[in-house]
Amino acid sequence: MARKSIKSDAVKLKGETAKKAPPLPAGADQPTNYAEQQGHGGETRQTTSDAALTMTTQQGIPIADAQNSLKAGLRGPTLLEDFILREKIFHFDHERIPERVVHARGYGAHGVFELTDSLADYTRADVLSTVGQQTEVFVRFSTVAGNKGSRDLARDVRGFAVKMYTKQGNWDIVGNNIPVFFIPGRDQFPT
Repeated sequence: MARKSIKSDAVKLKGETAKKAPPLPAGADQPTNYAEQQGHGGETRQTTSDAALTMTTQQGIPIADAQNSLKAGLRGPTLLEDFILREKIFHFDHERIPERVVHARGYGAHGVFELTDSLADYTRADVLSTVGQQTEVFVRFSTVAGNKGSRDLARDVRGFAVKMYTKQGNWDIVGNNIPVFFIPGRDQFPT
Protein backbone atom coordinates (compact mmCIF):
# COMPACT_ATOMS: atom_id res chain seq x y z
CA MET A 1 0.00 0.00 0.00
CA ALA A 2 1.45 3.35 -1.03
CA ARG A 3 1.74 6.04 1.63
CA LYS A 4 -0.48 9.07 1.06
CA SER A 5 0.86 12.60 1.35
CA ILE A 6 0.16 14.48 4.56
CA LYS A 7 -1.99 17.06 2.76
CA SER A 8 -4.44 14.38 1.62
CA ASP A 9 -4.50 12.86 5.13
CA ALA A 10 -5.49 16.15 6.78
CA VAL A 11 -8.80 15.87 8.58
CA LYS A 12 -11.12 18.73 7.75
CA LEU A 13 -13.67 19.30 10.50
CA LYS A 14 -17.08 20.83 9.84
CA GLY A 15 -16.83 24.60 9.32
CA GLU A 16 -13.00 24.64 9.12
CA THR A 17 -10.83 25.49 6.15
CA ALA A 18 -7.17 24.73 5.57
CA LYS A 19 -4.98 27.72 6.43
CA LYS A 20 -2.04 28.97 4.39
CA ALA A 21 1.14 30.21 6.03
CA PRO A 22 1.55 34.00 5.84
CA PRO A 23 4.37 35.23 3.58
CA LEU A 24 7.68 35.99 5.28
CA PRO A 25 8.51 39.69 5.72
CA ALA A 26 11.19 41.20 3.49
CA GLY A 27 14.69 40.52 4.80
CA ALA A 28 13.63 37.58 6.99
CA ASP A 29 15.94 34.58 7.25
CA GLN A 30 14.68 31.90 4.93
CA PRO A 31 15.91 28.31 5.14
CA THR A 32 17.64 27.04 2.03
CA ASN A 33 15.57 23.85 1.95
CA TYR A 34 12.16 23.55 3.59
CA ALA A 35 8.92 21.70 3.12
CA GLU A 36 5.50 22.87 4.26
CA GLN A 37 3.12 20.29 5.63
CA GLN A 38 -0.31 20.67 7.17
CA GLY A 39 -1.36 19.08 10.43
CA HIS A 40 -4.74 17.68 11.39
CA GLY A 41 -6.22 21.10 12.19
CA GLY A 42 -4.97 22.71 8.98
CA GLU A 43 -2.03 24.44 10.70
CA THR A 44 1.17 24.84 8.71
CA ARG A 45 4.20 22.88 9.88
CA GLN A 46 7.58 23.74 8.49
CA THR A 47 10.64 21.54 8.60
CA THR A 48 14.16 22.39 7.55
CA SER A 49 17.32 20.51 6.68
CA ASP A 50 19.56 23.38 7.88
CA ALA A 51 20.99 22.50 11.31
CA ALA A 52 21.42 26.19 12.20
CA LEU A 53 17.70 26.86 11.72
CA THR A 54 16.43 23.85 13.68
CA MET A 55 14.64 24.74 16.93
CA THR A 56 15.62 22.56 19.92
CA THR A 57 14.67 21.96 23.55
CA GLN A 58 16.97 22.90 26.43
CA GLN A 59 18.54 19.44 26.12
CA GLY A 60 19.24 19.90 22.39
CA ILE A 61 16.47 17.65 21.07
CA PRO A 62 15.13 18.96 17.71
CA ILE A 63 11.51 20.22 17.79
CA ALA A 64 9.32 19.82 14.72
CA ASP A 65 6.31 21.73 16.10
CA ALA A 66 6.43 24.11 19.09
CA GLN A 67 3.01 25.73 18.54
CA ASN A 68 0.80 22.72 19.30
CA SER A 69 0.73 20.30 22.24
CA LEU A 70 0.06 16.58 22.43
CA LYS A 71 -3.62 15.82 22.97
CA ALA A 72 -5.74 12.73 23.52
CA GLY A 73 -7.48 12.67 20.14
CA LEU A 74 -8.20 15.62 17.87
CA ARG A 75 -9.98 17.75 20.51
CA GLY A 76 -9.01 15.96 23.73
CA PRO A 77 -7.17 17.23 26.82
CA THR A 78 -3.44 18.00 26.77
CA LEU A 79 -1.28 15.05 27.79
CA LEU A 80 1.35 15.16 30.53
CA GLU A 81 3.71 13.26 28.22
CA ASP A 82 4.27 16.50 26.25
CA PHE A 83 7.68 17.39 27.68
CA ILE A 84 8.05 20.38 25.32
CA LEU A 85 4.90 21.98 26.78
CA ARG A 86 6.07 21.22 30.33
CA GLU A 87 9.42 22.87 29.54
CA LYS A 88 7.68 25.98 28.14
CA ILE A 89 5.43 26.23 31.24
CA PHE A 90 8.46 25.82 33.53
CA HIS A 91 10.30 28.71 31.83
CA PHE A 92 7.20 30.91 31.85
CA ASP A 93 6.65 30.22 35.56
CA HIS A 94 10.29 30.72 36.61
CA GLU A 95 11.22 33.91 34.75
CA ARG A 96 11.61 36.15 37.82
CA ILE A 97 15.25 36.43 38.80
CA PRO A 98 15.60 37.06 42.55
CA GLU A 99 18.14 39.46 44.06
CA ARG A 100 21.49 37.99 45.00
CA VAL A 101 21.80 36.90 48.62
CA VAL A 102 25.41 38.08 49.05
CA HIS A 103 27.33 40.73 47.10
CA ALA A 104 24.00 42.15 45.86
CA ARG A 105 25.26 45.73 45.70
CA GLY A 106 28.20 46.28 43.43
CA TYR A 107 29.72 48.04 40.47
CA GLY A 108 31.56 46.51 37.55
CA ALA A 109 33.61 47.39 34.50
CA HIS A 110 34.77 45.65 31.33
CA GLY A 111 38.36 46.01 30.19
CA VAL A 112 41.43 44.41 28.67
CA PHE A 113 44.39 42.79 30.46
CA GLU A 114 47.69 42.97 28.55
CA LEU A 115 50.75 41.06 29.77
CA THR A 116 54.01 43.06 29.72
CA ASP A 117 56.44 40.56 31.36
CA SER A 118 56.26 36.80 30.81
CA LEU A 119 55.63 34.55 33.80
CA ALA A 120 56.25 31.34 31.82
CA ASP A 121 58.83 30.21 34.43
CA TYR A 122 56.07 30.05 37.06
CA THR A 123 52.92 29.03 35.19
CA ARG A 124 51.57 27.28 32.11
CA ALA A 125 48.59 29.63 31.88
CA ASP A 126 48.58 31.17 28.41
CA VAL A 127 47.26 34.49 29.71
CA LEU A 128 50.39 34.90 31.91
CA SER A 129 52.94 33.44 29.47
CA THR A 130 52.54 35.29 26.16
CA VAL A 131 53.82 38.89 26.26
CA GLY A 132 51.55 41.38 24.51
CA GLN A 133 48.51 39.10 24.54
CA GLN A 134 45.30 40.97 25.30
CA THR A 135 42.58 39.24 27.32
CA GLU A 136 39.03 40.52 27.91
CA VAL A 137 38.24 40.97 31.63
CA PHE A 138 35.32 41.96 33.83
CA VAL A 139 35.99 43.45 37.28
CA ARG A 140 33.37 43.88 40.03
CA PHE A 141 33.57 45.71 43.36
CA SER A 142 30.87 44.94 45.93
CA THR A 143 29.74 44.91 49.54
CA VAL A 144 29.08 41.47 51.01
CA ALA A 145 26.10 41.73 53.37
CA GLY A 146 24.24 44.78 52.08
CA ASN A 147 21.30 44.63 49.72
CA LYS A 148 20.82 46.99 46.74
CA GLY A 149 19.73 49.91 48.93
CA SER A 150 22.41 49.60 51.63
CA ARG A 151 24.79 52.37 52.75
CA ASP A 152 28.34 52.77 51.44
CA LEU A 153 29.74 53.33 54.93
CA ALA A 154 28.35 50.15 56.48
CA ARG A 155 30.75 48.12 58.61
CA ASP A 156 30.98 45.38 56.01
CA VAL A 157 33.43 43.20 54.10
CA ARG A 158 34.25 44.44 50.58
CA GLY A 159 34.37 42.10 47.61
CA PHE A 160 36.64 42.25 44.56
CA ALA A 161 36.22 39.82 41.67
CA VAL A 162 37.96 39.50 38.29
CA LYS A 163 36.74 37.29 35.45
CA MET A 164 39.26 36.74 32.66
CA TYR A 165 37.94 35.35 29.37
CA THR A 166 41.00 33.34 28.30
CA LYS A 167 41.52 30.94 25.39
CA GLN A 168 41.68 28.10 27.92
CA GLY A 169 38.33 29.05 29.49
CA ASN A 170 37.01 31.57 32.00
CA TRP A 171 39.28 32.28 34.97
CA ASP A 172 37.62 33.70 38.09
CA ILE A 173 39.70 35.44 40.75
CA VAL A 174 37.76 36.30 43.89
CA GLY A 175 38.91 38.39 46.82
CA ASN A 176 37.54 39.92 50.02
CA ASN A 177 38.87 42.88 51.96
CA ILE A 178 38.04 43.81 55.53
CA PRO A 179 38.95 47.53 55.83
CA VAL A 180 37.27 47.77 59.25
CA PHE A 181 36.63 44.59 61.18
CA PHE A 182 32.88 43.98 61.27
CA ILE A 183 32.83 43.32 65.05
CA PRO A 184 33.35 46.64 66.89
CA GLY A 185 35.34 45.33 69.88
CA ARG A 186 37.11 42.27 71.25
CA ASP A 187 34.50 41.85 74.00
CA GLN A 188 31.81 41.24 71.37
CA PHE A 189 33.83 38.66 69.44
CA PRO A 190 32.07 35.26 69.50
CA THR A 191 34.06 32.49 71.16
